[in-house]
Amino acid sequence: MSDDNTTAPAPQPTSEENRHASWLELFFDLVAVAGVAQIAHLLHGVPDVSDLGLYALLFLAFWTAWICFTLYANVAYENTHVRTVLAAMFGMAVMAAAVAGVHEGDDRHARVFALAYVLIRVLASRAWQHRRQILVDWPAAQMSLGVIPWIVSLWAHDPTRYWLWALGIALDLYVTFAVSARDIVEHQEARERHGKNRERDDKQSARRDSAGRTSLARPQSEHLSERLGLFVIIVLGEGVAQVVAATSDAEWDKKLYMLAVASFFLLATLWSLSFGHGYAGVPHLTAGVLPARAALPLHCFVSGCLAALAAALGAAAEHLETLPDATRWLLCSSLAGYFLLSGLAWLGQAERERRWLLSVALPCCVLPLLLAVFGTHVRTVSVVWLLVLITFWPILYERRAAKSSKRAVRTGS
Repeated sequence: MSDDNTTAPAPQPTSEENRHASWLELFFDLVAVAGVAQIAHLLHGVPDVSDLGLYALLFLAFWTAWICFTLYANVAYENTHVRTVLAAMFGMAVMAAAVAGVHEGDDRHARVFALAYVLIRVLASRAWQHRRQILVDWPAAQMSLGVIPWIVSLWAHDPTRYWLWALGIALDLYVTFAVSARDIVEHQEARERHGKNRERDDKQSARRDSAGRTSLARPQSEHLSERLGLFVIIVLGEGVAQVVAATSDAEWDKKLYMLAVASFFLLATLWSLSFGHGYAGVPHLTAGVLPARAALPLHCFVSGCLAALAAALGAAAEHLETLPDATRWLLCSSLAGYFLLSGLAWLGQAERERRWLLSVALPCCVLPLLLAVFGTHVRTVSVVWLLVLITFWPILYERRAAKSSKRAVRTGS
């Protein structure tokens, strides 16, 4: 890694597979621990629709800030500016600290949250400009269109500011999917031609322009998948922390023991699906099948569903008899969303058989929602154990399919 003016020596990996997250990147990810924990607390108690909307909005903003510098460190590698990353880290810590006040409707906290987000995005854009590179696979990391509504929101009040924040996130998504690599290249070439024409009489400027020509950058896939996987591990760890915190304050009895075991099995099964049967923390995703523009939003929404499920598990420990309707819906719908996104990952993989979609993805999306609708009088422990069974079904299906394939190969040979 390097500071703004000096570069510390670092061994260059012989191949992309040999590269792993640096100590600076792991230190940076500690902010994700704090941010996810604070945002998950928005769903404590009995959340309503407004709580869910605010949770989704703040999680998207926090994840966007995190991915901007994750991609920057991924591309820059040993040339990463340490002070730039630490400044972004401080800004994200401020965002995390302001979350509680935003939830309470405090104007000062909301403005601090928005200002920190704006400064982080500006810092990310300047970092890419300094490198004279264009990130083709995630153009929103360096474009400021989505930041404009956040700047305007500094002078707005509830609920207008939240709509402005949502507009900013929507604009970032629009830029991500609407602006193609070809558009970026053509736009940059036009700017460079314009600069050359304007400065053609200045030989020194021309030489400087030629030496500093902007290049295209793409993330290194294996290192990026490791960072994305670490974020999912952080979210699953938040689920463990939620259950531990809730059970430590409750009276320990048989129901609590059963719920703790069921919660652990649920989180362990989700871990197995995300990593043993997935890629970069996204279940049923194969490396290299989807472009980064599609894989990164999937990772964001999968992480958001898991963080919501973690909050619901913590709330479940406080209601050992039956779950409140809102908590049951949060628990079940977040798992259904997790499987819905795994189905979207499946759509980009032609080698998957159609039978998998009908016998695995569809039931895993529908059954949790049916439990949410008809599980009013189902005991809390039973609800969680039923979700464990639903989550374990894709793993069992994959194992049976693998054994069948091996038998078919042996029979054919």
